Amino acid sequence: MLLGDYFQNILATYKKFFFSGISFDSTQIKKNNIFFAIKGNKIDGNDFVSSAISNGAKIVVTEKKINGLKNGILFIHSNNIRKLLAEISFKINNKIPNNIIAVTGTNGKSSISDFYYQILDLNNKKVASIGTLGVKSRKYKKDLSNTTIDPIQLSKILNKLKKQNINNVIMEASSHGLSQNRLDGLLFNTGIFTNLSQDHLDYHKNTRNYLKAKLYLFERLIKTKGTIITDEKIPEFKKIKNIATNKNLNLFTLLDKKNNFQFLSHQYEHESQLLEIRYNNSIHKIKLNLILLFFTNTRSNRRDI
Repeated sequence: MLLGDYFQNILATYKKFFFSGISFDSTQIKKNNIFFAIKGNKIDGNDFVSSAISNGAKIVVTEKKINGLKNGILFIHSNNIRKLLAEISFKINNKIPNNIIAVTGTNGKSSISDFYYQILDLNNKKVASIGTLGVKSRKYKKDLSNTTIDPIQLSKILNKLKKQNINNVIMEASSHGLSQNRLDGLLFNTGIFTNLSQDHLDYHKNTRNYLKAKLYLFERLIKTKGTIITDEKIPEFKKIKNIATNKNLNLFTLLDKKNNFQFLSHQYEHESQLLEIRYNNSIHKIKLNLILLFFTNTRSNRRDI
Protein backbone atom coordinates (compact mmCIF):
# COMPACT_ATOMS: atom_id res chain seq x y z
CA MET A 1 0.00 0.00 0.00
CA LEU A 2 1.16 3.54 -0.78
CA LEU A 3 0.75 6.50 1.57
CA GLY A 4 -0.67 8.74 -1.13
CA ASP A 5 -3.63 6.41 -1.63
CA TYR A 6 -4.70 6.65 2.02
CA PHE A 7 -3.42 9.94 3.45
CA GLN A 8 -4.68 13.31 2.27
CA ASN A 9 -2.60 16.51 2.40
CA ILE A 10 0.68 14.64 2.42
CA LEU A 11 3.73 16.00 0.64
CA ALA A 12 4.26 14.59 -2.87
CA THR A 13 7.71 13.43 -1.74
CA TYR A 14 6.13 10.89 0.60
CA LYS A 15 3.15 9.70 -1.48
CA LYS A 16 5.08 6.72 -2.85
CA PHE A 17 6.14 5.50 0.58
CA PHE A 18 5.12 1.88 1.05
CA PHE A 19 3.45 0.54 4.20
CA SER A 20 2.22 -2.97 5.00
CA GLY A 21 -0.36 -2.28 7.71
CA ILE A 22 -1.33 -0.13 10.69
CA SER A 23 -1.44 -0.49 14.46
CA PHE A 24 -1.69 1.62 17.62
CA ASP A 25 -0.16 -1.19 19.72
CA SER A 26 3.64 -1.18 19.55
CA THR A 27 3.77 -4.90 20.47
CA GLN A 28 1.69 -5.75 17.38
CA ILE A 29 3.82 -3.79 14.93
CA LYS A 30 5.23 -5.71 11.97
CA LYS A 31 7.77 -4.80 9.31
CA ASN A 32 6.88 -1.61 7.40
CA ASN A 33 3.78 -0.93 9.53
CA ILE A 34 2.52 2.54 10.44
CA PHE A 35 2.45 3.14 14.19
CA PHE A 36 -0.26 5.48 15.47
CA ALA A 37 1.07 6.96 18.72
CA ILE A 38 -2.22 7.64 20.49
CA LYS A 39 -2.20 9.46 23.82
CA GLY A 40 -4.84 7.87 26.05
CA ASN A 41 -6.09 8.66 29.54
CA LYS A 42 -3.57 6.32 31.17
CA ILE A 43 -1.06 5.35 28.47
CA ASP A 44 0.70 7.61 25.97
CA GLY A 45 1.59 5.87 22.72
CA ASN A 46 4.39 8.38 22.20
CA ASP A 47 6.27 6.62 25.00
CA PHE A 48 6.40 3.49 22.82
CA VAL A 49 7.62 4.96 19.54
CA SER A 50 11.11 3.50 20.00
CA SER A 51 9.62 0.08 20.69
CA ALA A 52 7.41 0.31 17.60
CA ILE A 53 10.41 1.27 15.44
CA SER A 54 12.41 -1.65 16.86
CA ASN A 55 9.56 -3.97 15.86
CA GLY A 56 9.60 -2.72 12.26
CA ALA A 57 7.58 0.51 12.05
CA LYS A 58 8.82 2.78 9.27
CA ILE A 59 6.18 5.48 9.67
CA VAL A 60 4.91 7.09 12.89
CA VAL A 61 1.76 9.20 13.17
CA THR A 62 1.71 11.47 16.19
CA GLU A 63 -0.07 14.54 17.55
CA LYS A 64 3.33 15.95 18.47
CA LYS A 65 4.51 18.61 16.06
CA ILE A 66 7.03 16.43 14.27
CA ASN A 67 7.04 16.10 10.48
CA GLY A 68 9.37 14.54 7.94
CA LEU A 69 12.16 11.98 7.87
CA LYS A 70 14.29 11.43 10.94
CA ASN A 71 16.91 8.66 10.91
CA GLY A 72 15.04 6.85 8.14
CA ILE A 73 11.67 7.00 9.93
CA LEU A 74 8.87 9.12 8.49
CA PHE A 75 6.93 11.12 11.10
CA ILE A 76 3.47 12.44 10.21
CA HIS A 77 1.73 15.02 12.39
CA SER A 78 -2.04 14.79 12.95
CA ASN A 79 -4.27 17.10 14.98
CA ASN A 80 -6.78 14.28 15.52
CA ILE A 81 -4.95 10.99 15.45
CA ARG A 82 -7.93 8.87 16.51
CA LYS A 83 -10.07 10.22 13.68
CA LEU A 84 -7.27 9.63 11.17
CA LEU A 85 -6.76 6.07 12.43
CA ALA A 86 -10.45 5.29 11.90
CA GLU A 87 -10.56 6.84 8.43
CA ILE A 88 -7.47 4.92 7.31
CA SER A 89 -8.78 1.67 8.83
CA PHE A 90 -12.02 1.84 6.83
CA LYS A 91 -10.12 2.80 3.67
CA ILE A 92 -7.91 -0.28 3.98
CA ASN A 93 -10.85 -2.60 4.69
CA ASN A 94 -13.32 -0.82 2.43
CA LYS A 95 -15.43 -3.82 1.43
CA ILE A 96 -18.16 -3.77 4.04
CA PRO A 97 -21.89 -4.67 4.26
CA ASN A 98 -24.25 -2.41 2.31
CA ASN A 99 -26.79 -1.77 5.06
CA ILE A 100 -25.30 -0.79 8.42
CA ILE A 101 -27.44 0.56 11.26
CA ALA A 102 -26.08 2.25 14.39
CA VAL A 103 -27.92 2.40 17.73
CA THR A 104 -26.95 4.93 20.39
CA GLY A 105 -28.47 6.04 23.69
CA THR A 106 -28.01 5.24 27.36
CA ASN A 107 -30.36 2.25 27.57
CA GLY A 108 -31.75 -0.23 25.07
CA LYS A 109 -28.90 -0.48 22.56
CA SER A 110 -28.27 -4.19 23.14
CA SER A 111 -31.97 -5.08 23.13
CA ILE A 112 -32.71 -3.25 19.89
CA SER A 113 -29.65 -4.75 18.21
CA ASP A 114 -30.66 -8.24 19.26
CA PHE A 115 -34.29 -7.74 18.18
CA TYR A 116 -33.16 -6.62 14.75
CA TYR A 117 -30.85 -9.61 14.49
CA GLN A 118 -33.52 -12.08 15.58
CA ILE A 119 -36.23 -10.68 13.27
CA LEU A 120 -34.03 -10.89 10.18
CA ASP A 121 -32.51 -14.21 11.19
CA LEU A 122 -35.95 -15.78 11.77
CA ASN A 123 -36.83 -14.67 8.25
CA ASN A 124 -33.68 -16.33 6.86
CA LYS A 125 -31.97 -13.02 6.07
CA LYS A 126 -28.20 -12.82 6.36
CA VAL A 127 -27.59 -10.50 9.29
CA ALA A 128 -25.08 -9.74 12.03
CA SER A 129 -25.05 -7.66 15.21
CA ILE A 130 -22.04 -6.02 16.86
CA GLY A 131 -21.90 -4.58 20.36
CA THR A 132 -22.09 -5.39 24.06
CA LEU A 133 -23.08 -9.00 23.31
CA GLY A 134 -20.15 -9.39 20.91
CA VAL A 135 -20.33 -10.21 17.20
CA LYS A 136 -23.17 -12.52 16.27
CA SER A 137 -24.17 -14.09 12.98
CA ARG A 138 -25.11 -17.64 12.04
CA LYS A 139 -21.55 -18.49 10.97
CA TYR A 140 -19.45 -16.12 13.05
CA LYS A 141 -19.42 -15.31 16.75
CA LYS A 142 -16.80 -13.35 18.63
CA ASP A 143 -16.57 -11.83 22.11
CA LEU A 144 -15.60 -8.17 22.29
CA SER A 145 -13.93 -6.22 25.08
CA ASN A 146 -15.91 -3.01 24.50
CA THR A 147 -19.32 -2.07 23.10
CA THR A 148 -17.72 -0.05 20.28
CA ILE A 149 -14.36 -1.54 19.48
CA ASP A 150 -11.33 0.10 17.91
CA PRO A 151 -11.62 0.88 14.17
CA ILE A 152 -8.86 -1.50 13.06
CA GLN A 153 -10.62 -4.47 14.62
CA LEU A 154 -14.07 -3.27 13.55
CA SER A 155 -13.06 -2.73 9.92
CA LYS A 156 -11.67 -6.27 9.76
CA ILE A 157 -14.88 -7.71 11.24
CA LEU A 158 -17.06 -5.82 8.76
CA ASN A 159 -14.82 -6.99 5.93
CA LYS A 160 -15.17 -10.59 7.11
CA LEU A 161 -18.96 -10.28 7.31
CA LYS A 162 -19.04 -8.92 3.76
CA LYS A 163 -17.04 -11.91 2.54
CA GLN A 164 -19.75 -14.09 4.10
CA ASN A 165 -22.32 -12.22 1.98
CA ILE A 166 -23.84 -10.55 5.04
CA ASN A 167 -25.18 -7.15 4.01
CA ASN A 168 -27.34 -6.29 7.04
CA VAL A 169 -25.48 -5.26 10.18
CA ILE A 170 -26.70 -3.47 13.28
CA MET A 171 -24.18 -2.19 15.79
CA GLU A 172 -24.12 -0.30 19.05
CA ALA A 173 -22.45 3.12 19.04
CA SER A 174 -21.28 4.02 22.54
CA SER A 175 -20.62 7.59 23.64
CA HIS A 176 -16.97 6.70 24.27
CA GLY A 177 -16.63 5.26 20.78
CA LEU A 178 -18.25 8.29 19.18
CA SER A 179 -16.29 10.88 21.16
CA GLN A 180 -13.06 9.03 20.39
CA ASN A 181 -13.88 8.95 16.66
CA ARG A 182 -13.78 5.15 16.45
CA LEU A 183 -16.54 5.15 13.82
CA ASP A 184 -15.26 7.99 11.61
CA GLY A 185 -14.83 6.76 8.06
CA LEU A 186 -18.08 4.77 8.29
CA LEU A 187 -21.39 6.10 6.98
CA PHE A 188 -24.53 4.48 8.36
CA ASN A 189 -27.78 3.98 6.46
CA THR A 190 -29.79 4.46 9.66
CA GLY A 191 -29.14 5.84 13.13
CA ILE A 192 -31.34 5.04 16.12
CA PHE A 193 -31.48 7.15 19.30
CA THR A 194 -33.09 5.45 22.31
CA ASN A 195 -32.86 7.80 25.29
CA LEU A 196 -30.46 9.72 27.50
CA SER A 197 -29.97 9.49 31.26
CA GLN A 198 -27.06 10.30 33.55
CA ASP A 199 -24.32 7.80 32.84
CA HIS A 200 -20.60 7.85 32.01
CA LEU A 201 -20.29 11.32 33.53
CA ASP A 202 -16.95 10.29 35.00
CA TYR A 203 -15.70 10.40 31.41
CA HIS A 204 -17.88 13.08 29.78
CA LYS A 205 -17.93 15.36 32.89
CA ASN A 206 -21.46 16.63 32.25
CA THR A 207 -24.71 15.76 30.47
CA ARG A 208 -24.11 18.34 27.76
CA ASN A 209 -20.89 16.64 26.65
CA TYR A 210 -22.55 13.24 26.94
CA LEU A 211 -25.39 14.28 24.61
CA LYS A 212 -22.94 15.96 22.23
CA ALA A 213 -21.09 12.66 21.86
CA LYS A 214 -24.34 10.82 21.07
CA LEU A 215 -25.52 13.41 18.54
CA TYR A 216 -22.21 13.18 16.65
CA LEU A 217 -23.60 10.00 15.10
CA PHE A 218 -26.42 11.91 13.42
CA GLU A 219 -24.45 15.07 12.63
CA ARG A 220 -21.50 13.37 10.93
CA LEU A 221 -21.98 9.64 10.33
CA ILE A 222 -25.34 9.14 8.57
CA LYS A 223 -25.42 8.84 4.78
CA THR A 224 -27.04 11.59 2.72
CA LYS A 225 -30.81 11.00 2.72
CA GLY A 226 -30.30 8.37 5.41
CA THR A 227 -32.71 7.78 8.26
CA ILE A 228 -32.99 8.65 11.95
CA ILE A 229 -35.36 6.68 14.19
CA THR A 230 -36.21 7.96 17.67
CA ASP A 231 -39.03 8.75 20.13
CA GLU A 232 -40.71 12.13 19.75
CA LYS A 233 -41.49 12.22 23.49
CA ILE A 234 -37.87 12.32 24.68
CA PRO A 235 -36.36 15.69 25.72
CA GLU A 236 -33.67 15.44 23.04
CA PHE A 237 -36.16 15.11 20.18
CA LYS A 238 -36.07 18.77 19.12
CA LYS A 239 -32.30 18.70 18.65
CA ILE A 240 -32.48 15.44 16.73
CA LYS A 241 -35.26 16.82 14.52
CA ASN A 242 -33.17 19.92 13.76
CA ILE A 243 -30.24 17.73 12.74
CA ALA A 244 -32.50 15.68 10.46
CA THR A 245 -33.81 18.85 8.82
CA ASN A 246 -30.38 20.46 8.39
CA LYS A 247 -28.79 17.28 7.04
CA ASN A 248 -31.72 16.31 4.79
CA LEU A 249 -32.26 13.06 6.66
CA ASN A 250 -35.49 11.09 6.97
CA LEU A 251 -36.94 11.14 10.49
CA PHE A 252 -39.16 8.37 11.82
CA THR A 253 -40.75 8.16 15.25
CA LEU A 254 -42.79 5.29 16.64
CA LEU A 255 -45.68 7.50 17.76
CA ASP A 256 -45.84 9.97 14.88
CA LYS A 257 -49.12 9.67 12.97
CA LYS A 258 -47.62 11.58 10.07
CA ASN A 259 -45.39 8.62 9.18
CA ASN A 260 -46.53 5.44 7.52
CA PHE A 261 -45.55 3.44 10.62
CA GLN A 262 -46.98 3.84 14.10
CA PHE A 263 -46.39 1.62 17.13
CA LEU A 264 -49.70 1.15 18.95
CA SER A 265 -49.37 -1.47 21.70
CA HIS A 266 -47.27 -4.26 23.16
CA GLN A 267 -47.85 -7.18 25.50
CA TYR A 268 -46.10 -10.40 26.54
CA GLU A 269 -47.37 -13.90 25.88
CA HIS A 270 -45.19 -16.65 27.39
CA GLU A 271 -41.87 -16.38 25.51
CA SER A 272 -43.38 -14.31 22.71
CA GLN A 273 -44.48 -10.71 22.28
CA LEU A 274 -47.65 -9.37 20.68
CA LEU A 275 -47.36 -6.07 18.86
CA GLU A 276 -50.02 -3.91 17.28
CA ILE A 277 -48.84 -1.48 14.63
CA ARG A 278 -50.35 0.81 12.04
CA TYR A 279 -48.68 0.76 8.63
CA ASN A 280 -50.04 2.66 5.62
CA ASN A 281 -53.32 3.27 7.50
CA SER A 282 -53.83 -0.46 8.12
CA ILE A 283 -53.60 -2.01 11.60
CA HIS A 284 -51.56 -5.22 11.92
CA LYS A 285 -51.16 -7.60 14.85
CA ILE A 286 -47.79 -9.32 14.95
CA LYS A 287 -46.46 -12.14 17.12
CA LEU A 288 -42.70 -12.05 17.66
CA ASN A 289 -40.79 -14.99 19.07
CA LEU A 290 -38.22 -12.73 20.72
CA ILE A 291 -36.71 -13.74 24.03
CA LEU A 292 -35.52 -10.35 25.35
CA LEU A 293 -37.68 -7.77 27.09
CA PHE A 294 -38.98 -5.04 24.82
CA PHE A 295 -36.80 -1.90 24.89
CA THR A 296 -35.03 -2.85 28.10
CA ASN A 297 -31.32 -2.68 28.60
CA THR A 298 -29.33 -5.89 28.57
CA ARG A 299 -26.16 -5.64 30.62
CA SER A 300 -23.20 -7.97 30.54
CA ASN A 301 -19.74 -8.04 32.04
CA ARG A 302 -18.41 -6.02 29.11
CA ARG A 303 -18.00 -2.28 29.53
CA ASP A 304 -20.36 -0.02 27.61
CA ILE A 305 -17.56 2.06 26.10
